[in-house]
Amino acid sequence: MIEGAMLRDAIISGSNNIAKYRGQVNDLNIFPVPDGDTGSNMSMTIGAAADELLKLSDTVTAGEVAAKAAAAMLRGARGNSGVILSLLFRGISKGLENIEAAGCEDILRALDLGVEAAYKAVTRPTEGTILTVARVAAERGREALTEGAEPVNVWEAVCNGAAEALEETPELLPVLKRAGVVDAGGQGLCLIFEGMLCVFQGGGVISSGQTAEERKLETEEFFRSAAAEFDSEINFTYCTEFVIGRDPEVKKDPMSLRRYLEGIGDCVLVADDEEIIKVHVHTEEPGNALQKGLSFGQLLSVKIDNMREQHRKLGESQTPAEPEPAPALERQEPTEELGFISVAAGEGLKSLFLELGCTVVVSGGQTMNPSTEDILSAVLATPAKKVFVLPNNKNILLAAEQTIPLAEDREVIVLPTKTLPQGLSAMLAFDPDAGAEENRTAMMEAAGKVDTGLVTFAARDSEFGSEAIRKGDILGLKNGKLDYIEKDPVSTCVRVARSLTGKQTSFITLIYGESITEEQAREAKKQLAAKVHSDVEITLVNGGQPVYYFIISVE
Repeated sequence: MIEGAMLRDAIISGSNNIAKYRGQVNDLNIFPVPDGDTGSNMSMTIGAAADELLKLSDTVTAGEVAAKAAAAMLRGARGNSGVILSLLFRGISKGLENIEAAGCEDILRALDLGVEAAYKAVTRPTEGTILTVARVAAERGREALTEGAEPVNVWEAVCNGAAEALEETPELLPVLKRAGVVDAGGQGLCLIFEGMLCVFQGGGVISSGQTAEERKLETEEFFRSAAAEFDSEINFTYCTEFVIGRDPEVKKDPMSLRRYLEGIGDCVLVADDEEIIKVHVHTEEPGNALQKGLSFGQLLSVKIDNMREQHRKLGESQTPAEPEPAPALERQEPTEELGFISVAAGEGLKSLFLELGCTVVVSGGQTMNPSTEDILSAVLATPAKKVFVLPNNKNILLAAEQTIPLAEDREVIVLPTKTLPQGLSAMLAFDPDAGAEENRTAMMEAAGKVDTGLVTFAARDSEFGSEAIRKGDILGLKNGKLDYIEKDPVSTCVRVARSLTGKQTSFITLIYGESITEEQAREAKKQLAAKVHSDVEITLVNGGQPVYYFIISVE
């Protein structure tokens, strides 16, 4: 029989084992534009459970251990792999409910429930992933249930089945076979199961090989660089994860939330217990997803990542230098009526926003989102009673909105600009003779009339739909959607800009980045001018921005 203390130690051992090898698991993540953090996600998810289990005494029951682990993992789940892992353990906790010491049948029933819960939570389950590894592991464990079998024998069969399924994952997912690797999530689950087996066999708890301080530092580093992990082609831009504290007065079924999310995105996971709802979705509408979630209760935590523009850590041979810290901003008394702050990266763009009337331009953008504290400091450094904030990026909008209740001595008005061209058009529409509400309306109307094009590059080999993307390919995006895969940034810029123009187009602004020379920018303007109506005014701006060769504004 597996008593509570043994199960407690087994889960801690499983946590330590994946923590020990999380780097190798990270390296297996080869899906399109991967961030390579599956091992870290799974390690932090089960690590949340281990932290709670360390507080339990030896008199705890197996059911209590499973419940405590499941609750902690649901709250600490990171990424798709972490959510699926938490669902596996949630099912296990249901199977072991009110069980003091678990026998073979208890273990297998619990594992079956865990696999069922994980499969149900995924909209379109993909075989060749962690789901397959968990399912086959449970099946092999069931086959080992013979008369006189001990729990340790059953768990040995579970581990062997998991390893067997892991080796088969490349046959089920061609992308794994082409890369010559096994599934990252499945590998992580094998490591967790093996760590648990060590305790069941009497070998004791595996060491993670880390001190508490090292774990803390690594977690901090992860949150500085982590982004969404991918499970298939990139159909939607934003990986959106949030936790809702359930309102006891709301009786709605969380599955209605899942159905709504399936209508605006994919890779949907919705997990819940009596207190919280954990959500994961890939979508173009993170704001709508959050708004729907609010109908079930309060948001406890939110994490939104742009999956198309990842840090280039895996794709670069050298680690980029840390940016120099921005000079400290001094708080100013709100003496003027209106003030403006904007978020932008690149000296040219910063200068442009300052010239248009912004008091402070917060450094940030697609791959370096400023914190709420950064934006609040800029708000307080603006000497105005009403401060307009232009985030210029969907990922920054929520952080900007958090400043509203924090700036107690002045009113913060967040204009939901989602791109830099929208922000620039909004500032150009400002009327110094009008009031705050009139300007809010006019500025957002101006922002809404702008189409945005982006030209960037592929950081690594990947796939998009039926097309192969090679590292270094030039990517053209229209209003956030990838439309062109090319070889030259100038011709891509011309193609994107031209495709955004119509009969009503009057202005096109080409904002060129730090990797584009003035000669290249002029060539892009020349080629575009030959392809659009002569009445269209084309302007060049040296934005100096990183990541994007060109940011294109079409009005």
